[in-house]
Amino acid sequence: MATNELVQIAEELEKQRDRARRSLLEALLDKVEDDPYPSVTILDFIESLLEPHEVPDYLEQLLDRVRADRFPSIDMIRRIEKYV
Repeated sequence: MATNELVQIAEELEKQRDRARRSLLEALLDKVEDDPYPSVTILDFIESLLEPHEVPDYLEQLLDRVRADRFPSIDMIRRIEKYV
């Protein structure tokens, strides 16, 4: 195989990996949005999948929960704090 072909294959694999990452991230974010008490494990997965440009939207989702909850979760507050 020529170097160009290998580069194209590598680029396509990277695109597929990113599409899979985004699909999983979207699915998990949807679950968190619908769940009043999302699991620590799901939130950890989300945070491991986030790209830097996706962090502000995620933080906004967490902040909305803190604002809406009379007694917000300490874990939720700590998650926000580590990004600010």
